[in-house]
Amino acid sequence: MTGKEILYKMKEKVGLGSSDADSGKGKSKMSKNITHGFHLVKGKSHHAMEDYVVAQFKQHDDKELGLFAIFDGHLSHNVPDYLRSHLFDNILKEADFWTEPEKAVRRAYRVTDANILEEAVDLGKGGSTAVTAILIDCKKLVVANVGDSRAVICKNGTAKQLSVDHEPSVERGSIEQRGGFVSNFPGDVPRVDGQLAVARAFGDKSLKKHLSSEPDVSVEFIENDTEFVILASDGLWKVMSNQEAVDCIRQIKDARSAAKHLTEEALNRKSTDDISCIVVRFQ
Repeated sequence: MTGKEILYKMKEKVGLGSSDADSGKGKSKMSKNITHGFHLVKGKSHHAMEDYVVAQFKQHDDKELGLFAIFDGHLSHNVPDYLRSHLFDNILKEADFWTEPEKAVRRAYRVTDANILEEAVDLGKGGSTAVTAILIDCKKLVVANVGDSRAVICKNGTAKQLSVDHEPSVERGSIEQRGGFVSNFPGDVPRVDGQLAVARAFGDKSLKKHLSSEPDVSVEFIENDTEFVILASDGLWKVMSNQEAVDCIRQIKDARSAAKHLTEEALNRKSTDDISCIVVRFQ
């Protein structure tokens, strides 16, 4: 055990760390080397925590699925909470999930968003970004996202982004084709219709004509040089590059300690947003 790991274990034992935080960890039954950990910290805003996570291994007949997700809500916690309860179930219900998981994920994202819009009276006017990662039999990782929550993989010390940040400035053309506009006021970030700082999201019924919920989907195979994957909300990525995040935790072998360290480093760098982070280690 390295000095860093001993320090983090000591801090966890005495309860040092951020307030309003939640954390957990688990491991694969199929491969003893694969573990996960997560940590959440509420930001400095006056509303309730709007980040939700899923992090679990699930047995399915003779197969194993690692299900990992971060849902970063806005205007309400209802939509991310709904996604936590329903999105993976909808993905796994798709008939072609085991043969064509990428297609199944795309279809389930669309179905889930349609369900959210139908229940908008109960769920409210808010919305949520999402990044999901499904690890199939410890070998194949299927990543999807809408919005600016991000997935980054570390292979042999090098960071590689697996998701796509859906920014209004980048998707201005498609937003305008739908009849919307992208504001760019001094001192503020670009926003869809002057309101939302991401170009794709679940929910947001009042903006949906101008807003996409179509995910970007990528597939990565787990190989000998694959060290870990980070999933995190934009509270982390606003203050840290992909490579900085990878370098920050590469020597921390305990996944939960690694996730907690990333959130603490983001706070040290003056992030004021809710911060949620999942680390899945393969070695």
